[in-house]
Amino acid sequence: MTPKKVAAFAIGPIGGALLGLISLPIITWFFSQEDVGRMAMLQVAIGFSTLFFSLGLDQSYVREFHEVTDKPSLLKRALLPGLILLVTTLLTLVMFGGALASWLFEIPEWHLSLLASTALLAAFISRFLSLVLRMNEQGLAYSMSQLLPKLLLLAVIGTYVVIGAEKSLTNLVIANTSALICVCIIFAYNTRREWLASVTASLDIQHLKHMLRFGLPLILGGIAFWGLTAIDKVFLRTLASFEELGLYSVAVSFAAAATILQSVFSTVWAPTVYKWASKGEGLENVHKVSRYILALVVLAFCLAGLLSWVVTFVLPPKYDAVRWIVVSCLGFPLLYTLSETTVVGIGISRRTGFAMLAALSSFAINLVGNWFLIPHYGAAGAAVSTCISFWVFFVLRTEFSIYLWKSMPRLLLYAFTLACVSGAAVFTLWGETLRGLMAAYWVLLLCAAAYSFRGEIRDASVFALQRGRAASVRRG
Repeated sequence: MTPKKVAAFAIGPIGGALLGLISLPIITWFFSQEDVGRMAMLQVAIGFSTLFFSLGLDQSYVREFHEVTDKPSLLKRALLPGLILLVTTLLTLVMFGGALASWLFEIPEWHLSLLASTALLAAFISRFLSLVLRMNEQGLAYSMSQLLPKLLLLAVIGTYVVIGAEKSLTNLVIANTSALICVCIIFAYNTRREWLASVTASLDIQHLKHMLRFGLPLILGGIAFWGLTAIDKVFLRTLASFEELGLYSVAVSFAAAATILQSVFSTVWAPTVYKWASKGEGLENVHKVSRYILALVVLAFCLAGLLSWVVTFVLPPKYDAVRWIVVSCLGFPLLYTLSETTVVGIGISRRTGFAMLAALSSFAINLVGNWFLIPHYGAAGAAVSTCISFWVFFVLRTEFSIYLWKSMPRLLLYAFTLACVSGAAVFTLWGETLRGLMAAYWVLLLCAAAYSFRGEIRDASVFALQRGRAASVRRG
């Protein structure tokens, strides 16, 4: 993938994260904390339904894409079974009136169930249509399809504020559902040739069975990873309150800015490392890349610990606790990104069962952590449990990769990440009491990282200086 194509795919995640940081404060000022928490449950349902009802055929589509000539027929085989199953399920739930809304929002209203069903359906279809753009390397169209719905959500919320619309859950669900419908329409337009051709394409049942044999086993691992990232919200809804869930979802949304690093890196890294593997060269760079990402992870944790008070300027006073919770919420995007540099042995050896085992083990730890911490600490407990679970996830992926492939230096990896996670946990649970000590801790950790990664800092500085001089020469 060329740098130009990488940049095209990166526009979506970067722009989406920035637009999310703009729209989030507006939502927290305009809607109640409970309704913000209820919307988090809708996002949990969207994530689970997209994963479960896809039947693993989205992964099969990616796997088979370059090996078949009839791409529209492949799309039909991938999309149709799950779509039929999802529509049947949603119609059944809607027949029971407000059952779906009662489970998600504890408000048994039929119109909320209908809106939620529409959102689930739009998100599911968008998942498969987005794969068409990705596999055809239409990066700009893919990114625009991510950005425009964010802009629409911002526009709808802004309109609510201007006209003084009712600050109700219904209006909030309408805004989010409208955005999802918009992205589905945009994806449908950008992929119209593919899906229109798939309508009349033949349905090869034998090949569909082959795709299901590949995709269905992946659902277990997918559900385990979904649980690792979403079970905290389910526990907060059950063991705490929608207010705590709203507080937590806002902290997670701010921490999601770190997914910019995750999205951009993942787009570049996977194709690069497998290209190295196919040629049997360049794999010595894996450790070098992991050191650079580790340096960025430590820097992000330290800066978040020192500057998290900034969020209080854009949020209502009732969200003051976000400043403490957000640091632990960084564990998911940052540690997951770092694990992508150390897990390459599992992919190269094709022993994906070990990746599933890492996810299942971490999911189990998160279950136990949420069960014990949420009743005592609420949203803070959920954040700490998830952060610790992702550190275990990172360690397991690294150790399994080493077992299957080859050894790599990891003392520095474990030492710095453990220091970050431990500091984040203490900061989240007791940071308000230990303000001065925690500030000193983050400064000392930052200084230790600067010393340990002085070579990487020097090389990065030289590279940036050379690129700057080259750019000056071209302009001159």
